[in-house]
Parts: sequence; C-alpha cells; structure tokens
Amino acid sequence: MEQEIKSIARLILTPSGYLHIAYHLDIANSHADVHPAPIIEAFLQSQEQGLLQLLTAKIDNSWSLALKYWRNYIAMYAALLCHHASSDQNIMDVIPPPDETIRQEWLLKIPPMPGGEYLTTSLLTSIWLSFDAWCRKLISSNSEGVAGFLKIYLPDWQQVGRVCFNLAENKQDPDYPFAFIATYAASLTGSRDIQHKPLRHALQEYAGSTNKLALYHLLKPIHEAAIQCEWVREVLDSHDIYHPMAWTPSEAYQLLQSIPQLEAAGLIVKCPNWWKKRLKPRVQVNIGGKKNTLLSADTLLHFNVTVAIDGEPLSREELDAIYQSETGLMMLRGQYVEIDKDKLQQALDHWQSVQKQVGDGLSFIEGMRLLAGVGRDLADTDFSEEWHEWSTVEASESLRAVLENIRHPETIQTKQHGSELKATLRPYQAIGVNWLDLLTELGLGACLADDMGLGKTIQVISLLLIQKKKQLNKPSLLVLPASLLGNWKSEIQRFAPTLKALFLHPSELNRNDLEGIAANAAQLLSQWDLVVITYGMLQRQRWLTEMNWHLVILDEAQAIKNPTSEQTKLTKTLKGHAKVALTGTPIENRLGDLWSLYDFICPGLLGTSSRFKQFIKSIENNDKASYAPLRQLVQPYLLRRLKTDKSIINDLPDKTEMKAWCALTKEQLALYTQAVVDMKRALESTGTSIQRKGLVLAYLTRFKQICNHPGQLLGDKDYHEKRSGKFERLAYLYDEIATRQEKVLIFTQYREMTVPIAAFLEQRFGSAGLILHGGTPVTKRKELVSQFQDEQGPPFFVLSLKAGGTGLNLTAASHVIHFDRWWNPAVENQATDRAFRIGQKRNVLVHKMICKGTIEEKIDQLITEKVSLATDVLQVSGESLLTEMNDKQLLDLVRLDINQMMNEEIAV
Repeated sequence: MEQEIKSIARLILTPSGYLHIAYHLDIANSHADVHPAPIIEAFLQSQEQGLLQLLTAKIDNSWSLALKYWRNYIAMYAALLCHHASSDQNIMDVIPPPDETIRQEWLLKIPPMPGGEYLTTSLLTSIWLSFDAWCRKLISSNSEGVAGFLKIYLPDWQQVGRVCFNLAENKQDPDYPFAFIATYAASLTGSRDIQHKPLRHALQEYAGSTNKLALYHLLKPIHEAAIQCEWVREVLDSHDIYHPMAWTPSEAYQLLQSIPQLEAAGLIVKCPNWWKKRLKPRVQVNIGGKKNTLLSADTLLHFNVTVAIDGEPLSREELDAIYQSETGLMMLRGQYVEIDKDKLQQALDHWQSVQKQVGDGLSFIEGMRLLAGVGRDLADTDFSEEWHEWSTVEASESLRAVLENIRHPETIQTKQHGSELKATLRPYQAIGVNWLDLLTELGLGACLADDMGLGKTIQVISLLLIQKKKQLNKPSLLVLPASLLGNWKSEIQRFAPTLKALFLHPSELNRNDLEGIAANAAQLLSQWDLVVITYGMLQRQRWLTEMNWHLVILDEAQAIKNPTSEQTKLTKTLKGHAKVALTGTPIENRLGDLWSLYDFICPGLLGTSSRFKQFIKSIENNDKASYAPLRQLVQPYLLRRLKTDKSIINDLPDKTEMKAWCALTKEQLALYTQAVVDMKRALESTGTSIQRKGLVLAYLTRFKQICNHPGQLLGDKDYHEKRSGKFERLAYLYDEIATRQEKVLIFTQYREMTVPIAAFLEQRFGSAGLILHGGTPVTKRKELVSQFQDEQGPPFFVLSLKAGGTGLNLTAASHVIHFDRWWNPAVENQATDRAFRIGQKRNVLVHKMICKGTIEEKIDQLITEKVSLATDVLQVSGESLLTEMNDKQLLDLVRLDINQMMNEEIAV
C-alpha cells in the first residue's frame, strides 16, 4: 500500500504580489514551509494578519527561512512604529518604507520561495504600505492611539521609556572633541516632533512617591544597558549621566561601538551623521583582466592588494599613523575614521596570503566567486565576519565594464542581423539576443529563462544567425524534447530560411544516413550551421559527445534538473565554446535545479554537488542567513523577463497563440492506423449518401478520440498519462503554468473528457480544479465562476466547449488550452475570449494542442493557410462539409504523415 503524501503549507508570493498560504505536495523546496498553526491561520485570513502574527510569535527551529525573512523585514516597521508610542493620538501619519538602497539589499536577501521571482523593490514598498494602512486603521479606533495598539497587538514591542543618548562633535576643543548628554522624550510638539529634555529634569518631573513607578520605567532601559556596557554602569553609578560631558575620541568610540546593545535595551541613540556611513581603512582587493588580454572564461585575472580609504590608497605615513593609534577613532584626511588596527592587519595578512597562493593569476570562476562575496572554494574562509568588515573586493575598470553589460543587457550595443532574419524583434527580445551574444562570445554560459510566450526560440534563432555571419565553420548543437522538433523546424524555416539546420532524427533521416554521418561527422557536419537532436536520440548517438561544437543549446533545460539521471550525466559531457540553457521555470527558487543547470552552463561555478550543499547549509545555519552572495554569483548568467514586467507587458500583443505539438504513443499510432484502414473499407462498401455522411462523421469523431486518449475511444476508463501524447504534453504545460502560480482554462469538445482531464491534473499536482459541462446546473455555474475568479481559488478550470465557450467572464486566467480542436476558429475564439475580455489585465497565452502527422495537423494547416478548402471548413457546419469530400480527399486528409510522426518508437 502506497504511503499517503501529505500536502505541506507553504508561504507563497502570488503573481499579484500578495503573501498567502498554499498547500504543496513537493517536499523538496522547504525554505518556505509553514508549520506553526497560528501563522497558517493568520495568513489564511489576510496578508496583514499573517505579518502581525510573525511579529508576535516566538521564533523557533520550526520556522523556515521565508518566515524569518518576512518577519525581519516587517520588524523594521514595528521598530519605527514604537517611536510613535509616546503619543496617545489615534491619528498617525504614514510610516515611510525603507529607502531604495535598503530595499535593494532586502531584494537580494530573499530565500527561495514560491513566487519569489515576483518580488521587486516596488513590491516591498507595497507590502510595507499595505501593512501600515492596516495598522493605522486599527490605531484610529483605539482611544490610546499607538500605545494602545502596541499594548493589544504588539505587547513585546512596546518601548519602556524614551531615553536618548546624544553624541555630538565639539570642534572648539581639540582635546575633548565630543559632547555627550542623556535626554528623555517628554512630549510631542505641535509639529509632532518629540520634545527632548535633559534626563536630570526627569528626577524633578517624577518627584514624589506616586511617580516612582513612572521613573522606574523611564530609567529601566539605562539599567539594562549598564548590564551589557561597563561605561554605562560607570556613568550611572557616578551620576554623571544626569549632566552633559565633554569626551575624548576614545570615550566617544565606547558609545559608538555599543549602539546595538543600547538600542536593544530600549534606548534611542543619536550620533554624528558620518558614523552611519563611517569610513574605515580597508584592505582593497582589485580583480581584473590583465592588460592587452581579451577577457573570456579561460582568462587568468590579476589580483592586487592595497589598503585604502573610500577607494583612495593610503600612504606609508598614513598607515604608520593608523598602527600607532591607541583609540578606535582618529582624524585622517580631515575626517574621523574608525580604526581597529588588529582586525585590519588580520585582513591584510589574509589577502596577501591569497595573493601569494594565486601566483600568476586567479581563475575566472574564483574571481567571480570573490566578487559575489563567496569564498574561492565556496567556503567562508575568505569572508569571515571580521575580514568582510575590514576588506572589500572590487572588479577592475575593464572587468567592471563587462560585468555591467552582462548585468544590464539593455546597455549592450545592438547587433545587426541584416535581411536574414525574417522578423522584427521586440525591444526586449533584441536585448536578450545581445546578452546571449556577449556571454557566448566570452565563452560564458547563459540561461535564458523568459516566461512562456515571450519568444525564447526566436531569440536563439537570431543568435545563431549572428554566429553564422562570423563564418566559424563549426556547427552549434541544439538538444530538445521530441515534442518540440516540429516547432523548431517550422520556426527556423519561417524566420531564418538561410540557417542550415540538420535534424538528426528518424523522422528526417533514415538509419543509413544517420550511420553515415556518425562515421564521418567532423567533415559532414562542418557545412551545417545547426545540428538538432532530441534528448532521447542523444543517448543513442553518443558520438555527439566527442565533437567540439560552437554552441551547445538545451531547450526545456529542466530536463537535466536531476543530476543523477543518465540523461543529465550524458548531456553534461557535450563540449562547446559556450553553453546556453532555455527554460521557462523560475530555477532560482529551486536550489537543486539551480545547481544542476549551472553545472552545465558554467561548470565549476557552484562547485560539486556536495560542496554546493555544504555552502547552502552554511547559509541556512548562519543567524544572519542571506542568499545575497549566491544570487550575486548566479545572476550575471541568468536573464529572466516576466510577462508582468511593465517594460515587457506594454510590448506584448493581448493574445499570443502557440501550437502545442503532441506525439502519438504506440497505442495511439496502432489505433489510428487501424482506423484509417477501417474507414477505407467502410467507404468502399457504403451505399447511400446519407449513410456515407454518417459514416464520415463517425470516423472523424473516432480520429479525434484516438488523438485525445485511447481511453476515450475504448471506454475502458483507464486514462493513464503514458497512453496519450496529449496527456503527457498537458502535464508539461500545466507544470510550467503551476510553477508560475498562474490560472488556466482547459477546453474540450467532449463532455466525457472533462472529468478525466481534471482528475489527471489533480492527481499529478495535488491541486483540485473546477469542471463545467452541459450537465452542470445553471444555478451552480455562477458559483464556479466566482470560485475561479477569486485569486486564492482553484488553479484550473476544465470546460466543455459548448457549455463554457460563451457567456462566462473568466479573466482570472492567463492561459487557455484547447485540448482538442473544434475546427471552427470562430467557436475557438469565442471560448478563448472567456479569458480575454473586458477586465482582463494580463496577457493571455493560447495553447492549441495538435497531434503531429494526424488529421489534426492537416486541418490546422488548412485553417492557417486559408486555402479554398479551409474557407469551407471555417464555416459553422465545417465538419459536415468535410463529408462532401470524395474518398481520395478524405483518405488523404486522415492518413498518417509518417514523415511528421513522432511516435514513441522514434520520438525520443
């Protein structure tokens, strides 16, 4: 008996930018799991209720990294809210979000979580302001204002007392250049500024036995700080804290160093502005290409070590002054700088040791790791907390210019395709081509991870045309799933007819041709620009791994996400000047997939699988866990544009139609072949025209049923995925759509197919959907539509074309799948427009499923080309008009096109 797989509650970020709880069967990605029931219940109520629960709950080992991330982000808001606690007014101004620089830092820190790819600095602001508005609404209804709100909702966040330690410069006294005074927040002025008074006034204000408790609460944070800081205890015991003091730099530095402890005790600390962005002498490591050397993946980088302040190297005299200093603050170049000569020397010793180890140069991979803030060996030996604070790693001017182009591809100069590309690229597509060309020119790997429907195929075709102009006399290799062979062939023929592409597949070449090419590959393949092969055929034609290709390109690169599979291992042995991976899934949120894919495009960048796991574990075990170094390391080689990007969505058509090619399985092929034979015999023995018309319609239905699933034709109720090429293709499509948390409508002509399709998707992905067909009561249809339109409602809706093709408003869907074809564009378009209609704010992708080499493909060709026959087919009575064809026309229409077939025996 199979063990029951329980769904796991997981914190997700929806495409519309809303934090919510969803249940998943996938146990591999645990970084966003939610186990505490109160947190689950709170997020199910609302995003704001969930964030509030994160602030009130106690963090324990069950908390995932995603929970900690959002708790720490919203904790910044709570800290600022506490500054308003001394006011009992119940009308509060908006608390502004962190500035852009801080939000950029938080954007890099986000751990892997479903929907993490949607997070932007603007969305961080939106979540902040939404929480702020929610809190202010509660505050406005509380008679005690913010204090009352904190008392009820955030009791642990209440600041007891508003004592402030103030440090300022005193430039008139060179011996005592700092002044200190302790104050307390006595009241709020009319302008809502906090009015501070010297702390000694509190002794008078709170004089008398009735105010002892108030004075205790006011001074309590000072006593708590005295436990952590000896200097606080000394000024408290001497009562010096109650009057202003003139301080030396050494005394001032004591306070500046203890700011975290003072604030943790509940004190406010005000100090000179320069301390927040304080300068330090730092070891400056400069990494870059050697002079007159063309940068590439094989380039050895130079490694230079100096000591500098604000990027300017220090003189020998300045260094001597630093090492002779006896205080943590010293005046240097007209400004105070922080000094820790021991830590500075430790950092300098470390980096000088590294400089000796790398000898003639640093490898490109090691250099990229160091620039990302990751150790050369993915360990923290180069970035201990002390060394990181007292050293900085920078790229040289020339290397920095290249990396800026890679990170900001819109700055790359556009390459001209001439007249060979028979299409006009959209601006974002041209940017993608430029980026691919730059990375591959440098011999670096690239992962183009644009959303489904944004045109990854035409970007690669454009790249290949650029390579063709370079006259390299070395072909590129494209590896893809068998179901995409037809799509690539038609796209190349349509957009790049001069691109010489050889398809190494039994549907294109016979066995003798394939064996002849294998025997003399180097010579025969040099005349081609591109060689195309499927993942399955690659395992049969292993001589391909012995070739040195120009580019090695993987489409649907998630096919190598399992690093232990034979397919992945073999694919990674392919050799090329550069490697390109195409995928539509957000790999950056699945760390296992990320490693395997980068192990292909940039071998060694993320180390071995075991080393990478240790690296991730070191991040997760760190109290200050941040994925920023990892993201900075992989980002240069990853380009992902979303349909939701404002720069993209304005450039897209409202509807994008895509043909989803499907291969017949062996069982479908046998049934279809037999149906053609049976139809031929039946036509020969048919009598009246009425009988013939009925027979033709019956066989057309039979062919459609076979293409859908043998279970529909045979009525055996066995709708296993492996029996139908359409079910396999549907699984692939829905997997990518579900990963993006987008919704989809699935239309079928047949009522009996609605339940098997919905059951298959629910069983495979663990999410229930909705079904609507002619038997659905009219009163229930409105309820189903309402459920689907709810953002947190079911992810898919299976509808029969007649019942759901008109009259419904289903704008929550971003995708429409026509599982089978009505062969009437007007009817199909009406169904599609259930999603694309007034109120739709998304671009709609339309997927039309077509079995290759069957009547479905031939009818689609007729519709597309709009020949005279298609003009008849387009009519409402299209199927009945097919019955008017003569026997030869009909048999030509239904007969299998073997050259187009991609059945299981040859489609590998």
